[in-house]
Amino acid sequence: MSEYPSDWDVIELGRIGTWLSGGTPSTANPAYWDGEIPWISAASLKSMEIFDSDRKVSELGARSGTSRVPPGTIVFVVRGMSLKSEFRVGITAREVTFGQDCKAILAGPGVNPRFLVYCLKAKQNEILVMVDEAGHGTGRLPTRQLANLRIGVPAESEQRPIVAVLDSVDESIRSVERFIAKLECLRKEFLGGALGAGLGGLAAGWRSVKLGELLDGRPRNGYSPKPSSSFSGVYMLGLGCLTANGFSATQLKYAPDGDPLIGRAMLAEGDLLISRANTRELVGMVGRYEDVGFPCIYPDLMMRLRVGGEVRAEFLELVLRSDHCRRQIQARASGTSESMVKISSEVVMDLAVRVPPLDVQLRIVEKYEALTVAVDSARSERVKLCALRWALANDLLTGQKRIGVDAII
Repeated sequence: MSEYPSDWDVIELGRIGTWLSGGTPSTANPAYWDGEIPWISAASLKSMEIFDSDRKVSELGARSGTSRVPPGTIVFVVRGMSLKSEFRVGITAREVTFGQDCKAILAGPGVNPRFLVYCLKAKQNEILVMVDEAGHGTGRLPTRQLANLRIGVPAESEQRPIVAVLDSVDESIRSVERFIAKLECLRKEFLGGALGAGLGGLAAGWRSVKLGELLDGRPRNGYSPKPSSSFSGVYMLGLGCLTANGFSATQLKYAPDGDPLIGRAMLAEGDLLISRANTRELVGMVGRYEDVGFPCIYPDLMMRLRVGGEVRAEFLELVLRSDHCRRQIQARASGTSESMVKISSEVVMDLAVRVPPLDVQLRIVEKYEALTVAVDSARSERVKLCALRWALANDLLTGQKRIGVDAII
């Protein structure tokens, strides 16, 4: 029994339109580049609507070793690291050129290009199964195998309303994404402005101190026990638990039983954690530990900070995540390779920070947390919309639900 209604055509993707291959104009000839025509690559194809790229070719370059396609062309990645986790496909909103890591399809008569894009996006999991490895971890999608993929195609009169419904949900998702971006920008601007009140000439009540003056004791390195098959009931945080937005209870690992040194790295609610070894970009990431429901320790690549009575841990976390402190940490991190640099407890204690009275700290934290709740709420709304889109896509693109035929959504 077919997965599509009996009045739909079922066509192999290779016969659904004209396939085109891309290419790269010679980079040795500057006359081919820095023009006005986008050149789409596996790296720049990141959204369904294709209208721009970080690299562009000239009119001469568009005629020299690449393919030039009109608006309404489907472009998809056939070679690249992204194929390990996603199938990137989009439709051109303007005339573009594209590289050899992509293929393009000019949809044939009776096939709405946007309908075809949605079909390919909905079949991502089926397509990713076809991906093999081309070397150095690069994914390769065999086009002959992809050409055999079967697509259900209803009459154009049914394709159009399906596209309209899915476009409408996509626009709602983009609208939420724009709102999230605005909220995140507002949150960052608020934090910079609030903490900036203590920069330059100190505002009333603010003090300029070294971080060590605010801590209850020195920063303490964590402990990474040797792996063991026995489980102690204690978990250990992974380095990925510290993110740009603070603590996240991910990458938890088992700590082995019978290790007497585990106790020295036990965490308490509100402890501040800072990564002491990572890339220069990520070293010094900080988060405030939140109880995850069972005992936890932190690894050797982190330091634990416990604050004194003059500062709130919530406020100090924001200070350490600020651009002002991030710049100090990155400048003083040491190492022979950018892929692994370290900071010492002395570097952390010597950080120059500004702190206001406790009541001001609390107001800043409360405002920041309110903005964070708004961001999280908007992100949750986006997740719901994405789930709705894929549920609708599955129903509409297989004919399980029909529009204007024998059923109304």
